[in-house]
Amino acid sequence: MPTVGLVGVGLIGRAWANVFARAGWTVKLWDASPAVTASAPRLIAESLEDLARHGLVSDPAAAASRIYPAATLADAVSGVDFVQESGPETIAAKLQIWQELDTAAPENAILVSSSSAIVASRFTEHLQGRHRCLIAHPVNPPHVVPIVELCPAPWTSPEIVRKARAIYESIGQVPVELKKEIDGFILNRMQAVLLSEAFRLVGEGYCSAADLDKTIAHGLGLRWSFMGPFETIELNAPGGIPDYCARFSRTMAALASRPYSGDQFEPQNVARVMQSWGRTPSPEEIARKSRWRDERLALLQAHKRAQKQSDV
Repeated sequence: MPTVGLVGVGLIGRAWANVFARAGWTVKLWDASPAVTASAPRLIAESLEDLARHGLVSDPAAAASRIYPAATLADAVSGVDFVQESGPETIAAKLQIWQELDTAAPENAILVSSSSAIVASRFTEHLQGRHRCLIAHPVNPPHVVPIVELCPAPWTSPEIVRKARAIYESIGQVPVELKKEIDGFILNRMQAVLLSEAFRLVGEGYCSAADLDKTIAHGLGLRWSFMGPFETIELNAPGGIPDYCARFSRTMAALASRPYSGDQFEPQNVARVMQSWGRTPSPEEIARKSRWRDERLALLQAHKRAQKQSDV
């Protein structure tokens, strides 16, 4: 079976281990923190058991047995077919890690980064193997949210992008490809706009933080769990997207015309949002709620897998 080397095994790296291991891959993992590396196999095994209850993992024990901690970064990527880096989100860290990856990984191994905002050209330009490097940005948690944004650098080989896309499809993820680089990629840029408006609406007193969350969880989020914005508006007018734009473009343009300066994330407005939110959970409470979220997403993912697009 193929082998993946995971570099950085915090929340995202552990989720990737779950994805690759349950798909039959051998998983080698390493983190700069020895304690994180040591605890990762147990936490990954627990997440595999969680998904098995919903039919998303057929043999969690077998999947967990394919996971091996490595003593060094070089050990983690030695002899692998694929590398998924999920390290710190800074240029300095990426430059250092990727120099090591390019040197230590086999020449035919594909190197990808889970970076959530930094494009690959900013840390791969001077690498000897830069043609095999690209971004594969997941959404937290990727073991139950399958989208992966593939964003090549200008020098990334199209064949490498094709192979990476095929690998993600084969392990049950849903890859999408960016045609050119842009900071933050697609999902985070769209999320940034929604969050900016959410902080503005609550901060300026239009609604409570709790009610705004309900608007997404029981409104847009519910509708968008099965279709995206274009497909959504196609169903909101008899003549499809052109008809929708003819009917509502002026209204939508007016609502979207206010520019964002970043003030909505300044401390004064954040304080107003937190006053409306009304709670400050402990790390333990966040961990419990995160596991609850993963359970709910697993149930939704199991339901979506049971559906067929051809049924529509």
